[in-house]
Amino acid sequence: MDAGFTAEQDDIRRTLRELLRKRCGPEEVRAAVDSPAGHDPGLWTALAARLGLPGLALPERYGGVGCPVTDLALACEEAGRFLAPSPLLATAALAAPLLLALGTDAQRAELLPRIAAGTLTAALAVPGAGLATALALTGTNGGDWAGGGRAGGVQARRADGRWRLYGQVDQVLDGHSAGLLVVAAHTGGFARSRTLLFLVPGDASGLVRVRQTAVDATRPRARVQLRDTEATLLGDDDRADVLAALAAVGDTAAAVLACEAVGAADRALERTVEYVGRREQFGRAIGSFQAVKHRLADVYVQVQAARSAAYYAAWGAAQGSGGAARSASLEGRWRETGGRVGGLALAQALQALRTAAAEGIQLHGGIGFTWEHEAHLYFKRAAGDELLFGPVHRLRAHAAETARLFEEREVAV
Repeated sequence: MDAGFTAEQDDIRRTLRELLRKRCGPEEVRAAVDSPAGHDPGLWTALAARLGLPGLALPERYGGVGCPVTDLALACEEAGRFLAPSPLLATAALAAPLLLALGTDAQRAELLPRIAAGTLTAALAVPGAGLATALALTGTNGGDWAGGGRAGGVQARRADGRWRLYGQVDQVLDGHSAGLLVVAAHTGGFARSRTLLFLVPGDASGLVRVRQTAVDATRPRARVQLRDTEATLLGDDDRADVLAALAAVGDTAAAVLACEAVGAADRALERTVEYVGRREQFGRAIGSFQAVKHRLADVYVQVQAARSAAYYAAWGAAQGSGGAARSASLEGRWRETGGRVGGLALAQALQALRTAAAEGIQLHGGIGFTWEHEAHLYFKRAAGDELLFGPVHRLRAHAAETARLFEEREVAV
């Protein structure tokens, strides 16, 4: 395993940071989240056209860049630093990998080049509050999260050779503006019920989407209603292992999210250090007080530990998805963990972000509690991500359960 970054990865990070510094300041973020799309379409076009971010981890034959998922995670780290509102996570980390893994040749050829070019955005719609469970991050992925019958969720039925969906999904990341929805639905009735994935265009008849108020406005969410909406099965085989594909995507998404959270935590800490170096009390900067130094040192240690875990998870996810430059011993060790490293790295990153944001608000004093200051945006990102992909204790508990960490075992004497 080479712990250093390649020249291309350094270029991506540097160029993206410069672009976001110019186009994604606090005022621009607030204006973007208040827009109907929930993000700046001009910035999204720049990210797609100049850097190719939506297609960064997609194969070249589909118009992508062909980089490993590590590069996407590093790009998301920079986006997290500025809390850049964009459909990058929903499109590139959640929906596109499913299209690549399960789609037919025709579906891939039609959809993936448009995603890589940034002209098509996509969202994953999982019924209920089960996104983290569906991605196998906080629980066993058995398909029950998709709902069924009077339990709600989304139902799929086939009539006259066509699939039609009905039901509701309450928390769809970027679901209000996505041009394509990848919807998880139950089919087959109660006795043989199973979960499949379906493609629904954003302009489909019977599709109703309403943007919801979210804790973190930089991650817009929508309520999606499907009223006898025509859909296309993702793939050509209704016996495809959808649950395994979702779990694999969850492993990758966890690594990407962990890097994004580390970027946000690092920026929150950086802004706090800048402030305590300027703010004076009793004739000296408050950053010179030992108590303040200790608090910030503890945050720094958490952020650096979370960064190491996030980078390792991103590297491991790249190996699992066919990344280059493999190390046999490390890859074998990664596979023995069953992908649990992604969930653990995400838990550590979210904890670091929450701590960095909370300390930032405290050490900014009265100004840190105001609506006008950006400190609360980082705290809301931490809280919102825990609600959507966590919480931290469940991420860790599921990893421990999967590893059978607390099972009673015989010990040789």
